[in-house]
Amino acid sequence: MDKILEKKWYALYTKPRWEKKIDARLLKKGIDSWCPLQKVERQWSDRKKVIEDPLFKSYVFVRIDASERNSVLMTDGVLNFVYYLGKPAVIKDEEVNSIKMYLAEKDARISVISEEGFAAGEKVRVNFGVFMDKEGTVLRGGKKKVYVQLQSLGQVMVVEFPAESLSPTLL
Repeated sequence: MDKILEKKWYALYTKPRWEKKIDARLLKKGIDSWCPLQKVERQWSDRKKVIEDPLFKSYVFVRIDASERNSVLMTDGVLNFVYYLGKPAVIKDEEVNSIKMYLAEKDARISVISEEGFAAGEKVRVNFGVFMDKEGTVLRGGKKKVYVQLQSLGQVMVVEFPAESLSPTLL
């Protein structure tokens, strides 16, 4: 197979809340597209409902070769490819397959932390360091540093953590 026409996974940046529409439009065009969805329970004023919500907000993945790029970009709602070092970022097959396999598991839940970081009051788990596996409550959030209240030995400690060392706890 010609190296230029080799199919690879790319991430697309989409209009907000257009992920499912774009996925459907790309599939209709015959383009290998994937919008990872997970089941989420939503509360309305009169009822609760389980919906399929995009895992990555404003992103859809496509498996294309170089000849299909313009067709993808001409799809209504697609803003651009996600770029890395001046080129469309290639996503490894193993990464896409890992996410697909995990989402296929019963009750699979993935939390994606965006650049906004953690919000005050959010319950988190420490993933690295001396406080690994401890849970706490975010007092003050941010993109880089997060202040977390940890209950330990009946005392309250407030510890500053880098945001990448924390993950939200599942309810």
